[in-house]
Amino acid sequence: MRVGVLLLPTDPWAETVKLAQRLEQLGYAHLWTYDHLSWRRYRDRAWHAAIPWLTGLAAKTSTIRLGTMVAAPTFRHPVTLAKEAMTLDHVSGGRLTLGLGAGRAGFDSDVFGGPAPTRSELAARFAEFVEAIDRLLREPITSHHGAHYTINDARMLPGCVQEPRLPLAVAAAGPRTLATAARYADAWITYGDATHHDITPAGTERIVRAQTEHLTEHCAAAGRDPTTIDRIYLVGNTAEKPLASVAAFTDFVGRYAALGFTDIVFHHPRPGDPIWTEDPGIVEAIATDVLSQLR
Repeated sequence: MRVGVLLLPTDPWAETVKLAQRLEQLGYAHLWTYDHLSWRRYRDRAWHAAIPWLTGLAAKTSTIRLGTMVAAPTFRHPVTLAKEAMTLDHVSGGRLTLGLGAGRAGFDSDVFGGPAPTRSELAARFAEFVEAIDRLLREPITSHHGAHYTINDARMLPGCVQEPRLPLAVAAAGPRTLATAARYADAWITYGDATHHDITPAGTERIVRAQTEHLTEHCAAAGRDPTTIDRIYLVGNTAEKPLASVAAFTDFVGRYAALGFTDIVFHHPRPGDPIWTEDPGIVEAIATDVLSQLR
């Protein structure tokens, strides 16, 4: 089991660098940030662009993996995102995981106007988005003509450091996005009930178990071994509080390891945030008491 931390791209840069370097020193496996133009309760606060933010951290760290949680077609185009990701893969020395998600109506998509997409439309666009990015990151020259994107002879040179391309982590909860993950993902991301109707610990485990079973079914349909896909659980959107203590975190990790998860990512506690209210000292305690055992 690997453990990573999600930092919001909202704090002063010097503070961000110091914290990222400390997380690397503590032995956390990966560091993530949200990829949005603005975000929910931070909508009127400082909010930096994810790719430049991660690029800056790539230059200030050396071992910790970096990732987007998650980039979506709400304001991204596959050609420009793939080019930026390929470049960041070089800057980081092959430490980037590109997290991708379908997005939703509101926030980022409202900036551009137009009618709000339905869930079905989001899933269809996402499937083509991931397919195009997969090809762009694998091939030096790509053309694609689909329902949502047209790409004419896009050059992706010199290609990724990681082969055959940098890893894609696909966020998925419903049947259509899980099918996309089964086809293209190197890792699958979930946090449980995407509708937030059942956020209890027991309900979340039940939903995640069902999602895992559906992913396995979609892998079988795609002719793929489901064990080739890492499984990332994102903590912080349910009623459970695994950062309440080292014992709570250890118990949580054990339960999700039993469900087949290879990675846990939690939001770093933030003073003043109404949800991530834990003592920031728990991050140090987990590193001291848990990470070495997980390795």
